[in-house]
Amino acid sequence: MQKGKPKPKGSVLAALDVGSSKVACFIARVVDDDGTFEVLGVGHRPSQGVKNGIVVDLDEAESAIRQAVHAAENMAAAELRGYPLREVIANVSGVHIRSEGHSVDVQINGHDITDNDVLRALAHAQEHAATNEHELIHTIPTFFRVDGHDGIRDPRGMVGQSMQVDAHLVTGERGALRNLATSIERSHLDISACCVSSYAAGLACLVDDEIDLGCTVIDIGGGVTSFAVFHAGYMIHCDCVPAGGKHVTSDIARVLVTSVSDAERLKALYGSAIASHTDESDMIDVPALGENERSKPNLVPRALLIGIIQPRFEEIFEIIRQKLTDTGLGKIIGRRVVLTGGASQTPGLRDLAQHVLDKQVRLGRPIRLHGLPDAVSGPAFATAAGLLTYASEHTAEMPAEIMAQVRPESFVQRAKLWLKENW
Repeated sequence: MQKGKPKPKGSVLAALDVGSSKVACFIARVVDDDGTFEVLGVGHRPSQGVKNGIVVDLDEAESAIRQAVHAAENMAAAELRGYPLREVIANVSGVHIRSEGHSVDVQINGHDITDNDVLRALAHAQEHAATNEHELIHTIPTFFRVDGHDGIRDPRGMVGQSMQVDAHLVTGERGALRNLATSIERSHLDISACCVSSYAAGLACLVDDEIDLGCTVIDIGGGVTSFAVFHAGYMIHCDCVPAGGKHVTSDIARVLVTSVSDAERLKALYGSAIASHTDESDMIDVPALGENERSKPNLVPRALLIGIIQPRFEEIFEIIRQKLTDTGLGKIIGRRVVLTGGASQTPGLRDLAQHVLDKQVRLGRPIRLHGLPDAVSGPAFATAAGLLTYASEHTAEMPAEIMAQVRPESFVQRAKLWLKENW
Protein backbone atom coordinates (compact mmCIF):
# COMPACT_ATOMS: atom_id res chain seq x y z
CA MET A 1 0.00 0.00 0.00
CA GLN A 2 1.48 3.32 -1.00
CA LYS A 3 1.94 6.09 1.49
CA GLY A 4 -0.51 8.97 1.44
CA LYS A 5 0.15 11.83 -0.92
CA PRO A 6 2.11 14.71 0.64
CA LYS A 7 0.15 17.73 1.76
CA PRO A 8 -0.27 20.30 -1.02
CA LYS A 9 2.29 23.04 -1.49
CA GLY A 10 1.70 25.92 0.92
CA SER A 11 0.09 23.82 3.67
CA VAL A 12 1.08 24.82 7.21
CA LEU A 13 1.61 22.06 9.78
CA ALA A 14 2.57 22.09 13.45
CA ALA A 15 4.37 19.38 15.44
CA LEU A 16 4.50 19.07 19.22
CA ASP A 17 7.12 16.87 20.88
CA VAL A 18 6.25 16.42 24.56
CA GLY A 19 9.24 14.71 26.15
CA SER A 20 10.66 14.05 29.59
CA SER A 21 13.43 16.65 29.23
CA LYS A 22 11.94 19.23 26.85
CA VAL A 23 8.81 20.28 24.99
CA ALA A 24 9.40 21.38 21.40
CA CYS A 25 7.03 22.87 18.82
CA PHE A 26 7.82 23.21 15.10
CA ILE A 27 5.64 25.16 12.67
CA ALA A 28 6.46 24.54 9.02
CA ARG A 29 5.10 25.03 5.51
CA VAL A 30 5.21 22.57 2.61
CA VAL A 31 7.35 24.16 -0.11
CA ASP A 32 7.14 21.61 -2.94
CA ASP A 33 5.16 18.63 -4.16
CA ASP A 34 7.68 16.16 -2.69
CA GLY A 35 6.69 17.10 0.86
CA THR A 36 9.78 19.18 1.70
CA PHE A 37 9.24 21.65 4.54
CA GLU A 38 10.37 25.17 5.29
CA VAL A 39 10.46 25.98 9.00
CA LEU A 40 8.45 29.06 9.98
CA GLY A 41 8.74 28.95 13.75
CA VAL A 42 10.29 26.88 16.54
CA GLY A 43 9.87 26.95 20.28
CA HIS A 44 11.22 24.74 23.05
CA ARG A 45 11.17 24.82 26.82
CA PRO A 46 12.36 22.49 29.61
CA SER A 47 9.75 19.84 30.23
CA GLN A 48 7.56 19.84 33.32
CA GLY A 49 5.05 17.30 34.55
CA VAL A 50 6.33 14.49 32.31
CA LYS A 51 8.18 11.45 33.66
CA ASN A 52 9.43 8.54 31.57
CA GLY A 53 7.43 9.82 28.62
CA ILE A 54 4.13 9.92 30.54
CA VAL A 55 2.25 12.99 31.79
CA VAL A 56 2.20 12.93 35.61
CA ASP A 57 1.13 16.53 36.30
CA LEU A 58 -1.43 18.09 33.96
CA ASP A 59 -0.92 21.68 35.12
CA GLU A 60 2.86 21.63 34.75
CA ALA A 61 2.71 19.83 31.40
CA GLU A 62 0.13 22.34 30.13
CA SER A 63 2.37 25.24 31.19
CA ALA A 64 5.41 23.88 29.35
CA ILE A 65 3.33 23.17 26.23
CA ARG A 66 1.87 26.68 26.24
CA GLN A 67 5.31 28.28 26.51
CA ALA A 68 6.81 26.19 23.68
CA VAL A 69 3.82 26.77 21.37
CA HIS A 70 3.74 30.49 22.15
CA ALA A 71 7.43 30.85 21.28
CA ALA A 72 6.90 29.05 17.96
CA GLU A 73 3.83 31.18 17.17
CA ASN A 74 5.76 34.38 17.85
CA MET A 75 8.53 33.31 15.48
CA ALA A 76 6.00 32.40 12.77
CA ALA A 77 3.72 35.38 13.43
CA ALA A 78 4.16 36.93 9.97
CA GLU A 79 3.13 33.70 8.23
CA LEU A 80 0.29 32.87 10.62
CA ARG A 81 -1.10 36.42 10.16
CA GLY A 82 -2.34 36.68 13.69
CA TYR A 83 -4.19 33.35 13.72
CA PRO A 84 -3.19 31.08 16.62
CA LEU A 85 -2.41 27.42 16.08
CA ARG A 86 -5.46 25.17 16.16
CA GLU A 87 -4.11 21.71 15.37
CA VAL A 88 -0.88 19.86 16.12
CA ILE A 89 0.45 16.38 15.57
CA ALA A 90 1.79 15.02 18.85
CA ASN A 91 4.35 12.37 19.72
CA VAL A 92 3.66 9.36 21.94
CA SER A 93 6.33 7.70 24.04
CA GLY A 94 6.61 5.63 27.20
CA VAL A 95 6.72 2.01 28.25
CA HIS A 96 2.98 1.60 27.68
CA ILE A 97 3.47 1.36 23.89
CA ARG A 98 2.85 -2.10 22.42
CA SER A 99 3.88 -3.34 18.97
CA GLU A 100 2.41 -6.44 17.35
CA GLY A 101 1.77 -7.93 13.95
CA HIS A 102 -1.38 -9.45 12.48
CA SER A 103 -1.95 -11.27 9.22
CA VAL A 104 -5.34 -10.99 7.51
CA ASP A 105 -6.76 -12.84 4.48
CA VAL A 106 -9.27 -11.15 2.17
CA GLN A 107 -11.13 -12.93 -0.63
CA ILE A 108 -10.79 -11.14 -3.98
CA ASN A 109 -12.61 -13.72 -6.15
CA GLY A 110 -10.84 -12.86 -9.37
CA HIS A 111 -11.48 -9.13 -9.64
CA ASP A 112 -9.00 -6.27 -9.51
CA ILE A 113 -7.70 -5.45 -6.05
CA THR A 114 -8.99 -2.02 -5.02
CA ASP A 115 -8.23 0.53 -2.31
CA ASN A 116 -11.24 -0.76 -0.43
CA ASP A 117 -9.93 -4.35 -0.45
CA VAL A 118 -6.77 -3.17 1.29
CA LEU A 119 -8.74 -1.00 3.70
CA ARG A 120 -11.05 -3.94 4.53
CA ALA A 121 -8.02 -6.05 5.44
CA LEU A 122 -6.53 -3.33 7.64
CA ALA A 123 -9.88 -2.65 9.33
CA HIS A 124 -10.18 -6.37 10.09
CA ALA A 125 -6.65 -6.39 11.53
CA GLN A 126 -7.54 -3.46 13.77
CA GLU A 127 -10.29 -5.49 15.41
CA HIS A 128 -7.60 -7.66 17.02
CA ALA A 129 -5.71 -4.79 18.64
CA ALA A 130 -8.09 -2.29 20.20
CA THR A 131 -9.20 -3.17 23.75
CA ASN A 132 -10.72 -1.36 26.70
CA GLU A 133 -7.22 -0.67 28.04
CA HIS A 134 -5.35 0.03 24.80
CA GLU A 135 -5.99 2.37 21.89
CA LEU A 136 -4.62 2.08 18.36
CA ILE A 137 -1.99 4.59 17.27
CA HIS A 138 -0.70 3.12 13.98
CA THR A 139 -1.95 0.58 11.46
CA ILE A 140 0.89 0.00 9.00
CA PRO A 141 0.65 -2.53 6.16
CA THR A 142 4.09 -4.13 5.85
CA PHE A 143 3.79 -7.09 3.44
CA PHE A 144 1.28 -8.20 0.80
CA ARG A 145 0.72 -11.59 -0.81
CA VAL A 146 -1.61 -12.29 -3.72
CA ASP A 147 -2.52 -15.96 -4.26
CA GLY A 148 0.50 -16.91 -2.15
CA HIS A 149 3.00 -14.77 -4.09
CA ASP A 150 4.90 -12.43 -1.79
CA GLY A 151 7.30 -9.52 -2.31
CA ILE A 152 4.42 -7.26 -3.41
CA ARG A 153 4.69 -3.60 -2.37
CA ASP A 154 1.35 -2.36 -3.72
CA PRO A 155 -1.29 -4.93 -4.74
CA ARG A 156 -3.86 -2.47 -6.05
CA GLY A 157 -4.81 -3.16 -9.66
CA MET A 158 -3.59 -6.77 -9.51
CA VAL A 159 -5.95 -9.70 -10.12
CA GLY A 160 -6.22 -12.68 -7.80
CA GLN A 161 -8.43 -14.95 -5.76
CA SER A 162 -7.14 -13.97 -2.31
CA MET A 163 -4.90 -11.38 -0.73
CA GLN A 164 -2.99 -11.63 2.53
CA VAL A 165 -1.91 -8.48 4.36
CA ASP A 166 0.60 -8.36 7.23
CA ALA A 167 -0.15 -5.31 9.37
CA HIS A 168 1.98 -3.74 12.08
CA LEU A 169 -0.30 -2.46 14.84
CA VAL A 170 0.94 -0.07 17.52
CA THR A 171 -1.19 0.63 20.58
CA GLY A 172 -0.88 2.67 23.77
CA GLU A 173 -2.63 2.67 27.12
CA ARG A 174 -5.81 4.70 26.97
CA GLY A 175 -5.13 6.43 30.27
CA ALA A 176 -1.66 7.65 29.27
CA LEU A 177 -2.91 8.79 25.86
CA ARG A 178 -5.88 10.57 27.42
CA ASN A 179 -3.67 12.45 29.88
CA LEU A 180 -1.39 13.57 27.05
CA ALA A 181 -4.38 14.71 25.02
CA THR A 182 -5.85 16.57 27.99
CA SER A 183 -2.65 18.50 28.66
CA ILE A 184 -2.55 19.56 24.99
CA GLU A 185 -6.26 20.34 24.71
CA ARG A 186 -6.07 22.51 27.83
CA SER A 187 -3.65 24.63 25.82
CA HIS A 188 -6.52 25.22 23.33
CA LEU A 189 -5.05 22.88 20.71
CA ASP A 190 -6.62 19.95 18.89
CA ILE A 191 -4.60 16.82 18.11
CA SER A 192 -4.86 15.97 14.42
CA ALA A 193 -2.76 12.81 14.76
CA CYS A 194 -0.36 10.96 17.07
CA CYS A 195 2.92 9.28 16.17
CA VAL A 196 5.30 7.13 18.18
CA SER A 197 8.51 9.06 18.92
CA SER A 198 10.97 6.55 17.46
CA TYR A 199 8.89 6.28 14.26
CA ALA A 200 8.94 10.06 13.85
CA ALA A 201 12.69 10.17 14.53
CA GLY A 202 13.25 7.59 11.79
CA LEU A 203 11.15 9.52 9.29
CA ALA A 204 13.27 12.60 10.02
CA CYS A 205 16.74 11.04 9.93
CA LEU A 206 16.78 7.98 7.67
CA VAL A 207 17.58 8.01 3.98
CA ASP A 208 15.39 5.91 1.68
CA ASP A 209 17.93 3.10 1.31
CA GLU A 210 18.12 2.64 5.09
CA ILE A 211 14.34 2.36 5.31
CA ASP A 212 14.28 -0.18 2.47
CA LEU A 213 17.29 -2.36 3.34
CA GLY A 214 16.78 -2.52 7.09
CA CYS A 215 17.72 -0.12 9.87
CA THR A 216 17.08 0.37 13.58
CA VAL A 217 16.55 3.87 14.96
CA ILE A 218 17.39 4.32 18.65
CA ASP A 219 15.98 7.53 20.12
CA ILE A 220 17.66 8.21 23.47
CA GLY A 221 15.49 10.71 25.29
CA GLY A 222 15.52 12.03 28.82
CA GLY A 223 13.30 9.43 30.46
CA VAL A 224 12.86 6.74 27.79
CA THR A 225 15.01 5.17 25.10
CA SER A 226 12.71 4.08 22.28
CA PHE A 227 13.64 2.24 19.13
CA ALA A 228 12.00 1.35 15.82
CA VAL A 229 12.93 -1.18 13.13
CA PHE A 230 12.44 -0.23 9.47
CA HIS A 231 12.44 -2.60 6.51
CA ALA A 232 11.09 -2.62 2.94
CA GLY A 233 9.84 0.94 3.30
CA TYR A 234 7.90 0.56 6.55
CA MET A 235 8.31 0.50 10.31
CA ILE A 236 7.87 -3.16 11.24
CA HIS A 237 8.53 -3.10 14.99
CA CYS A 238 8.94 -0.64 17.88
CA ASP A 239 9.67 -0.88 21.58
CA CYS A 240 11.38 1.05 24.36
CA VAL A 241 13.58 0.85 27.45
CA PRO A 242 12.49 2.83 30.56
CA ALA A 243 15.84 4.63 30.91
CA GLY A 244 17.50 7.61 29.26
CA GLY A 245 19.71 10.63 29.74
CA LYS A 246 18.03 11.70 32.99
CA HIS A 247 18.84 8.34 34.55
CA VAL A 248 22.52 8.85 33.70
CA THR A 249 22.38 12.27 35.37
CA SER A 250 20.70 10.76 38.42
CA ASP A 251 23.42 8.09 38.65
CA ILE A 252 26.10 10.79 38.59
CA ALA A 253 24.35 12.87 41.27
CA ARG A 254 23.92 9.86 43.54
CA VAL A 255 27.45 8.45 43.24
CA LEU A 256 29.32 11.77 43.35
CA VAL A 257 26.94 13.21 46.00
CA THR A 258 26.17 16.39 44.10
CA SER A 259 23.02 18.16 42.93
CA VAL A 260 21.15 17.05 39.81
CA SER A 261 21.89 20.38 38.09
CA ASP A 262 25.62 20.05 38.83
CA ALA A 263 25.53 16.41 37.69
CA GLU A 264 23.98 17.49 34.39
CA ARG A 265 26.69 20.14 33.95
CA LEU A 266 29.46 17.63 34.67
CA LYS A 267 27.96 15.18 32.20
CA ALA A 268 27.80 17.84 29.49
CA LEU A 269 31.30 19.21 30.08
CA TYR A 270 33.34 16.12 30.92
CA GLY A 271 31.16 13.10 30.23
CA SER A 272 31.92 10.30 27.79
CA ALA A 273 30.64 6.79 27.15
CA ILE A 274 34.13 5.43 26.37
CA ALA A 275 37.18 5.62 28.64
CA SER A 276 40.53 7.01 27.47
CA HIS A 277 44.08 6.64 28.80
CA THR A 278 44.10 10.19 30.24
CA ASP A 279 40.97 9.83 32.38
CA GLU A 280 42.83 8.84 35.55
CA SER A 281 45.03 11.92 35.46
CA ASP A 282 42.31 14.40 34.40
CA MET A 283 40.74 15.85 37.54
CA ILE A 284 37.31 17.50 37.69
CA ASP A 285 35.82 19.66 40.44
CA VAL A 286 32.58 18.23 41.85
CA PRO A 287 30.46 20.70 43.90
CA ALA A 288 29.44 19.00 47.14
CA LEU A 289 25.72 18.65 47.80
CA GLY A 290 24.28 21.33 50.07
CA GLU A 291 27.45 23.41 50.42
CA ASN A 292 27.03 27.03 49.35
CA GLU A 293 30.47 28.23 50.36
CA ARG A 294 33.45 26.14 49.35
CA SER A 295 36.84 26.52 50.98
CA LYS A 296 38.63 24.13 48.64
CA PRO A 297 37.83 22.21 45.45
CA ASN A 298 36.45 18.67 45.59
CA LEU A 299 38.55 16.99 42.89
CA VAL A 300 37.85 13.51 41.49
CA PRO A 301 39.39 11.78 38.47
CA ARG A 302 37.39 12.00 35.24
CA ALA A 303 37.61 8.21 35.10
CA LEU A 304 35.17 8.04 38.00
CA LEU A 305 32.60 10.09 36.06
CA ILE A 306 32.98 7.92 32.94
CA GLY A 307 32.77 4.82 35.13
CA ILE A 308 29.26 5.98 36.08
CA ILE A 309 28.09 6.96 32.59
CA GLN A 310 29.33 3.96 30.60
CA PRO A 311 27.59 1.14 32.55
CA ARG A 312 24.18 2.81 32.27
CA PHE A 313 24.44 3.22 28.49
CA GLU A 314 25.82 -0.31 28.17
CA GLU A 315 22.78 -1.59 30.06
CA ILE A 316 20.41 0.30 27.74
CA PHE A 317 22.07 -1.07 24.59
CA GLU A 318 22.22 -4.61 25.98
CA ILE A 319 18.48 -4.54 26.73
CA ILE A 320 17.80 -3.25 23.20
CA ARG A 321 20.00 -6.00 21.73
CA GLN A 322 18.06 -8.64 23.66
CA LYS A 323 14.71 -7.15 22.68
CA LEU A 324 15.74 -7.15 19.01
CA THR A 325 16.81 -10.79 19.33
CA ASP A 326 13.48 -11.67 20.94
CA THR A 327 11.53 -10.23 17.99
CA GLY A 328 12.63 -13.15 15.80
CA LEU A 329 13.10 -10.78 12.88
CA GLY A 330 16.72 -11.90 12.55
CA LYS A 331 18.54 -10.74 9.44
CA ILE A 332 15.63 -8.60 8.28
CA ILE A 333 16.66 -6.01 10.88
CA GLY A 334 19.88 -5.26 9.00
CA ARG A 335 23.24 -4.12 10.35
CA ARG A 336 22.54 -0.40 10.40
CA VAL A 337 21.72 1.61 13.54
CA VAL A 338 21.00 5.34 13.70
CA LEU A 339 21.16 7.12 17.06
CA THR A 340 18.96 10.16 17.74
CA GLY A 341 17.73 12.04 20.80
CA GLY A 342 19.48 14.52 23.05
CA ALA A 343 21.56 11.94 24.94
CA SER A 344 22.85 10.44 21.67
CA GLN A 345 25.31 13.34 21.47
CA THR A 346 27.30 12.01 24.45
CA PRO A 347 30.95 11.65 23.31
CA GLY A 348 31.91 8.06 22.62
CA LEU A 349 28.33 6.79 22.56
CA ARG A 350 28.46 5.82 18.90
CA ASP A 351 31.52 3.63 19.51
CA LEU A 352 29.92 2.05 22.57
CA ALA A 353 26.72 1.26 20.64
CA GLN A 354 28.76 -0.24 17.82
CA HIS A 355 30.59 -2.48 20.29
CA VAL A 356 27.52 -3.67 22.22
CA LEU A 357 25.12 -4.05 19.27
CA ASP A 358 27.71 -5.28 16.76
CA LYS A 359 26.26 -3.07 14.04
CA GLN A 360 27.25 -0.05 11.97
CA VAL A 361 26.19 3.06 13.88
CA ARG A 362 25.81 6.68 12.84
CA LEU A 363 24.33 9.78 14.46
CA GLY A 364 21.06 10.96 12.93
CA ARG A 365 19.91 14.55 12.33
CA PRO A 366 16.79 15.92 10.62
CA ILE A 367 17.41 15.91 6.87
CA ARG A 368 14.07 16.95 5.37
CA LEU A 369 13.63 20.47 6.77
CA HIS A 370 14.84 23.72 5.24
CA GLY A 371 15.57 26.83 7.29
CA LEU A 372 15.98 24.96 10.58
CA PRO A 373 18.00 27.13 13.01
CA ASP A 374 21.32 25.57 14.06
CA ALA A 375 20.22 25.47 17.69
CA VAL A 376 17.40 23.01 16.86
CA SER A 377 18.96 21.08 13.96
CA GLY A 378 20.57 18.33 16.02
CA PRO A 379 19.49 14.82 17.09
CA ALA A 380 17.53 16.18 20.07
CA PHE A 381 14.92 17.60 17.68
CA ALA A 382 14.58 14.63 15.33
CA THR A 383 11.19 13.60 16.72
CA ALA A 384 9.66 17.05 16.26
CA ALA A 385 10.95 17.19 12.68
CA GLY A 386 9.68 13.70 11.86
CA LEU A 387 6.20 14.49 13.14
CA LEU A 388 5.82 16.94 10.26
CA THR A 389 6.70 14.23 7.72
CA TYR A 390 4.23 11.83 9.32
CA ALA A 391 1.45 14.42 9.26
CA SER A 392 2.13 15.20 5.62
CA GLU A 393 2.69 11.75 4.09
CA HIS A 394 1.45 9.00 6.42
CA THR A 395 -2.14 9.85 7.27
CA ALA A 396 -3.19 6.60 5.55
CA GLU A 397 -1.72 4.74 8.55
CA MET A 398 -4.05 6.43 11.03
CA PRO A 399 -6.62 3.93 12.38
CA ALA A 400 -9.47 6.46 12.32
CA GLU A 401 -8.76 7.32 8.67
CA ILE A 402 -8.88 3.64 7.72
CA MET A 403 -12.22 3.10 9.45
CA ALA A 404 -13.63 6.29 7.92
CA GLN A 405 -12.73 5.27 4.36
CA VAL A 406 -13.50 1.55 4.30
CA ARG A 407 -16.79 0.60 2.63
CA PRO A 408 -18.69 -2.54 3.61
CA GLU A 409 -18.92 -5.08 0.79
CA SER A 410 -22.11 -6.98 1.51
CA PHE A 411 -25.70 -5.80 1.93
CA VAL A 412 -25.74 -7.08 5.53
CA GLN A 413 -22.57 -5.13 6.36
CA ARG A 414 -23.96 -1.98 4.78
CA ALA A 415 -27.20 -2.37 6.74
CA LYS A 416 -25.28 -2.81 10.01
CA LEU A 417 -23.25 0.32 9.24
CA TRP A 418 -26.42 2.32 8.46
CA LEU A 419 -28.03 1.24 11.73
CA LYS A 420 -24.87 2.08 13.69
CA GLU A 421 -24.69 5.56 12.18
CA ASN A 422 -28.39 6.40 12.47
CA TRP A 423 -29.56 4.78 15.72
